[in-house]
Amino acid sequence: MKLFSDEYCLICHGIRTPVISWTSLLLGTEEQLVCEECQNKFKSLSGERCGICSRVLEVDYRKEELCYDCIRWGQDSTWSGTLTQNKSLYEYNDFLKEVIAKYKYRGDYTLVRAFTSRIKEELTSLSFDALTPIPLSQERLYERGFNQAEALITEAGFRPTHLLTRIHTEKQSKKSRSDRIHLPQVFQVDGESAFSLEEKTILLVDDIYTTGSTLRHAAKVLLEHGAKSVSSFTLAR
Repeated sequence: MKLFSDEYCLICHGIRTPVISWTSLLLGTEEQLVCEECQNKFKSLSGERCGICSRVLEVDYRKEELCYDCIRWGQDSTWSGTLTQNKSLYEYNDFLKEVIAKYKYRGDYTLVRAFTSRIKEELTSLSFDALTPIPLSQERLYERGFNQAEALITEAGFRPTHLLTRIHTEKQSKKSRSDRIHLPQVFQVDGESAFSLEEKTILLVDDIYTTGSTLRHAAKVLLEHGAKSVSSFTLAR
């Protein structure tokens, strides 16, 4: 007789045999919902990383502790100091790209549970007054059925604070790198929010950090309305 039944991986749907130890039994360690093979395909960011955006630093694309992208952002008076720091968990490799596409664009909401343990661990270590998901426009929210950034927060056991609204535009995934960097402002502070931004530390949450433009646009609006500082957390970099 088997003491523990086999379960199925959230991602590949193959059989996942739970790893049971005395530690997990006694301490109630959170169950792993992804098989070992899929888990190993998630590449955690490691090594020296940019002090602002978490990019893994390359020899020919850095100056001291910063990557050239963040140096350029800092040299622009409009954006200098807008985003204090970004923390990301994983490299945006082909495997994670496909998982996020299923989650984000094909409505497979349960895939968020593959990341909740790591997200909870990381967010618990960070200091903030409010966790704010990057919002979707009403049109995009209706199309997808849920806000993928908000789900990252709630499924990890935290409460999101909705501080921003978004103007409907073309999908970011269809824009070139240059277009993303030179986006017009698409965010506004939510006039219905009772949360006071004055001298608050805000942590923005999104699924992917690409150029940093979306996060900096959101951060700029929050700073203009009194926030003390704005940082960000993303699943992928």
